[in-house]
Amino acid sequence: MNLMDKVNKFRDDRDWRQFHNEKDLSLSIALEAAELLEIFQWKTAEEGVKNIEAIKDELADVLIYSLMLASNLNLDVEEIIDAKIAKNNSKYPVEKSKGNKEKYTEL
Repeated sequence: MNLMDKVNKFRDDRDWRQFHNEKDLSLSIALEAAELLEIFQWKTAEEGVKNIEAIKDELADVLIYSLMLASNLNLDVEEIIDAKIAKNNSKYPVEKSKGNKEKYTEL
C-alpha cells in the first residue's frame, strides 16, 4: 500500500472524507504549518530543532493534509513536484543562483 492509500484508508475508515473538501484541507495545511512555525517561535533554529518529535508530528500533519488535497484533485504528487522543480530550474539557473539567497527576480 502506498502512502496516499494509507492516508486515504485512515480517512475513509473513519468516514471523514465528507469533511475534507478542498477549502478545509487548504486551511488545515496552513494551520498545521503555523503549528510547525510555533515550535521555533522565540527560539534560534538550533533551539527549535531540539524538539524534533514535535517537528515530526507537525510536518506529518502538513504532509497528510497536502496528500489528501492532491488526492481530492486527482493530482499526481510526483508529477506536480517534478513540474515545479523544472520551473524552479528555469528561475534559478545554477550559474546565477548557486550560493545566492536572492529571489529569482533579483538574480
